[in-house]
Amino acid sequence: MSMRLGATGFEWDRHWMVVREDGTFLTQRTHPALTLVSTELTGDGLILTARGVRPLHLPLAPRGGSRPVRIWKDACQGLDQGDEAAAWISAVLGENVRIVRTPSTPDRRANQEYAGPNPAPVAFPDGYPILVCNRASLDDLNGRLPQALPMERFRPNVVLDGLPPFAEDRIVSLEIGPITLTLVKPCVRCIIPSTDQRTGIRGLDPVPVLRTFRFDRKLLGVTFGENAVIARGVGELLEVGAQCQVGCDN
Repeated sequence: MSMRLGATGFEWDRHWMVVREDGTFLTQRTHPALTLVSTELTGDGLILTARGVRPLHLPLAPRGGSRPVRIWKDACQGLDQGDEAAAWISAVLGENVRIVRTPSTPDRRANQEYAGPNPAPVAFPDGYPILVCNRASLDDLNGRLPQALPMERFRPNVVLDGLPPFAEDRIVSLEIGPITLTLVKPCVRCIIPSTDQRTGIRGLDPVPVLRTFRFDRKLLGVTFGENAVIARGVGELLEVGAQCQVGCDN
């Protein structure tokens, strides 16, 4: 299995987003029912499926009228995917919402305070193109919890094997063949890891346990995983099981 790396992260990742009528983004934080929407990429589109409604086909080619949207403090532009798409997702969530997608040239950038001086374009993630997690860190956390959680609860793009727990805290770069990722900022966690990604039901929340040993005083939050930007390799394929070279700070 492989994924192509685009300028904003994995190809097509976070290129669509659900928003309120005023353009404010929605996530599983407030709408866990979003986990019940399944996605499938085809040669020309994204197919959304959910129980009780017919599948919705959204084109891969950027189209639609421009619509101002807001993700946290970032104001940017999305392309409205039309009334049919809005009616579909509104029926799934039970309120009036719309679907937008990124323009062909996204105008949003990762925070340069962490990402560095070279602009890092992003689509509609919280803030960065790539999220990296370490399997040994999850094993360590699960050893402290009353029941184990799967890695999918933390929604990473890249999962590292073969490192000690929380070694990712010291990693500066990952070289994976022709691809180089720069790890720039710990990922501050919210309620989403408590959400079963198959059912949308809230369950065990790992944040209180993480707070006992993973509280970041600078970020004022609990961290697990690292946000990364792309230093090299746009257009290349990233394969499951690929070997990587780890660069750490002193």
